[in-house]
Amino acid sequence: MKFTKMQGIGNDYVYVNCLKERVDDPSETAKIVSDRHFGVGSDGLILICPSEQADFRMAMYNADGSEGAMCGNGIRCVGKYVYDYGLTDKTQISVETKSGIKYLDLTVENGKAVKIRVNMGKPERCAKKIPILSEHEQVQEETIEAAGKTWSMTGVSMGNPHAVVPYDGDMETMEIEKIGPQFEHHSCFPDRVNTEFIKVLDAHTVQMRVWERGSGETLACGTGACAVAVAALWNGWVEDGPVTVKLLGGDLIIEWDREADLVFMTGPAQIVFEGEILL
Repeated sequence: MKFTKMQGIGNDYVYVNCLKERVDDPSETAKIVSDRHFGVGSDGLILICPSEQADFRMAMYNADGSEGAMCGNGIRCVGKYVYDYGLTDKTQISVETKSGIKYLDLTVENGKAVKIRVNMGKPERCAKKIPILSEHEQVQEETIEAAGKTWSMTGVSMGNPHAVVPYDGDMETMEIEKIGPQFEHHSCFPDRVNTEFIKVLDAHTVQMRVWERGSGETLACGTGACAVAVAALWNGWVEDGPVTVKLLGGDLIIEWDREADLVFMTGPAQIVFEGEILL
């Protein structure tokens, strides 16, 4: 199977052009290629497929083989892939995902897409639709018991469920590998959850670390950064305007157009290498 390894601020996936390649068992393939010792090494597998509804379709699978609905960093890389490899000459493209069609604007320099702005759609704040089991219609700064501690969380879905949790300790030394699974598998998250632990740095900047369901800690999570910006603006932790979300792998600029109720994410995407793996 021919593939391309790509990354968006450290969130790395193995990409396969399914206009040419065939992947019979994507869940098992995702587990094989994602292994950082015996495979290619990645946070998962993303297939670029034909679509009857959009320019392309993106199918994503986490490192544990589970299928995901949406990946913000992943879809930026899809945009770069289809442009750089000549699958399209358009700088505005549509991509079908399990969480709906997303629209991408590509910034091109010297014939290559270097920055991608994605219309990530509407942030879902209804608890039942995220889903989070709660007595309230929305989960806004609601308490949760996990890892032997009481936390405050705000729930947002960006096509996949997120719990945004303020962290009052040292972000660099937090034991996310112990705390993260306690959230991911908590009984109030029927579909598991991605958890963003955050610290507000100033009126327009938030630091975050993320524990992704099915993948563990990753260097970046685009939908998570969107959820963080929405939660921070919703709760008044930051001021209106673009929010810079600082992740381990780099920064993303998130804008929430409250009037239209749409979230926009801007960030880079890079090709790391190409290869072929025997499955």
